[in-house]
Amino acid sequence: MEVYVKITRWGRQTLLAVCDTDILGKTFRKDGVIFEVKEEFYNGYKTSIEDALKLIEKSTIVNLCGRKIVEKAIEAGLVHPEAVFEICGVLHAQIMKMI
Repeated sequence: MEVYVKITRWGRQTLLAVCDTDILGKTFRKDGVIFEVKEEFYNGYKTSIEDALKLIEKSTIVNLCGRKIVEKAIEAGLVHPEAVFEICGVLHAQIMKMI
């Protein structure tokens, strides 16, 4: 399975945005909440979920979007299941590491 990843670095911080390939560019709406999976934020390059999980470990700020990547991050112990937001069946999680 592949995901889109985009890495942005500034100073000591590394922002990693990861999303499932099937939701890139889509917008989800529910109960007045609008959730956009914007290409300019998530679309850097495609890679395997396994490589994306390795990038998560090296990043200080992480945005994960999509059922596949979020569930794999939970299985790897990188995201607590109670920290996941769901809208229209799409999972979203954020990780912030203090350095």
